[in-house]
Amino acid sequence: MEFVIMIFILIMSVVVHEVAHGYAALALGDPTAKYAGRLTLNPLKHLDFVGSFLVPFISYQIGGFIVGWAKPVPFNPYNLRNQKWGEAIVAISGPLSNLILALIFGLAIRITSDYWWDSAIYQSFFGMAGFVVLINITLAIFNLIPIPPLDGSKILFTFLPYNKWQALREFFEKYGLILVFFLVFFFWRFVIQIVVFLFRIFVGG
Repeated sequence: MEFVIMIFILIMSVVVHEVAHGYAALALGDPTAKYAGRLTLNPLKHLDFVGSFLVPFISYQIGGFIVGWAKPVPFNPYNLRNQKWGEAIVAISGPLSNLILALIFGLAIRITSDYWWDSAIYQSFFGMAGFVVLINITLAIFNLIPIPPLDGSKILFTFLPYNKWQALREFFEKYGLILVFFLVFFFWRFVIQIVVFLFRIFVGG
């Protein structure tokens, strides 16, 4: 049952993440996501079998944590009004939306703990809200890792000179997904320490 709840929270969180990308691109002049019908919270428009179900299941089984992704929202960087920073703004909007969700539910936990700490209702709420905070912090940190196709790579390459680093970018974009899986299965225990640290700050633990 815990895994089912976490999958539900993960799905809705990655949907918010992708919709945030789409609206950021739209605000900067690119309507591609809008025309593709992706500016919706309907999860059926966003789910990816590998990222939304298979990877979360495997990560939960081997490490007790849950991480995943949805189908990337399409956007055309050449339509963005801000050609220098536009792609980075679109990229960071996804992780930022997850941190905002984590902050909202973290504040809810802090506020209600003073009144309902001993009640069964609060314990249920804390469990659900705690999952929201934990999963959204995990998504934010995971997506900020600078490996394609993760958002962090787009942010990083915005700051690097195009001519000097183009070959490296092409290499990472070609093999990035393999590197992401390698990270998840072999190095996630180091990343999760950052997640737990931020979780305690958000919920006041």
